[in-house]
Amino acid sequence: MPSSVTPSSPTGPQSESAPSSEENRAGRARRRRRAKAAQSGRRLFAFDREFGHRFVAGADEAGRGCLAGPLVAAAVLFDLDRLTLADRRALSRLNDSKQHTEEGREELYPLVLRAAAKSVIVSRCVRGIDDRGLHVTNLDALRSALVRVARPDGIHLVDGFRVPDFGHEQQAVIGGDSRSAAIAGASVLAKVTRDRFMRRAEERHPGWDFGTNVGYSTPEHRAAIAAQGVSPLHRMSFQSIAYTQLAL
Repeated sequence: MPSSVTPSSPTGPQSESAPSSEENRAGRARRRRRAKAAQSGRRLFAFDREFGHRFVAGADEAGRGCLAGPLVAAAVLFDLDRLTLADRRALSRLNDSKQHTEEGREELYPLVLRAAAKSVIVSRCVRGIDDRGLHVTNLDALRSALVRVARPDGIHLVDGFRVPDFGHEQQAVIGGDSRSAAIAGASVLAKVTRDRFMRRAEERHPGWDFGTNVGYSTPEHRAAIAAQGVSPLHRMSFQSIAYTQLAL
């Protein structure tokens, strides 16, 4: 009996069409971005090695421009001679914390802690910021963090500032969180620590959406201030249009 062949159904599965040239270009662009991100850590560590010191410390802060919440500073000390291959690979994507998603920062946080010879995180409360002023508080927090990881034989880098009364070799690095591995590591620690605090604060102070804006000025945050006033976490010394309509 001759075998029969069942014709394929016109409604059956169709073969996928080849990607368009636009899709190919988008895919290549994504791969280039991923490859570039994977090399950022190498570039940042190369910058730190140029100082010629075995020990390189970096300090950075998070929350300086916020309407609400603490200012958090962190310092990281890397022993460049003792970084393992595993450490360097783990930190291959290290960069300024603002260049990462929340998920990316959370992934880097324990990797920075593991690779660092020392790390310190300090916080300055809202009332202290209002009493002393933001700039003074910021420099004090950076100094407090940096001095706790300092070494007499190290170089100490700070994002954008020199800290007063430090007593060790230091250098301000403009845009340091995207140039220095030590500063970038501190940037990640400070940002993750502060964001975690503000998300927990949402439970104690609902209504200002701290879980989303983490204290920064957004249209929704400013609207909440206009509607219900300020919380105990708002900085009253901060000059913002969000406060101009309030009878404070």
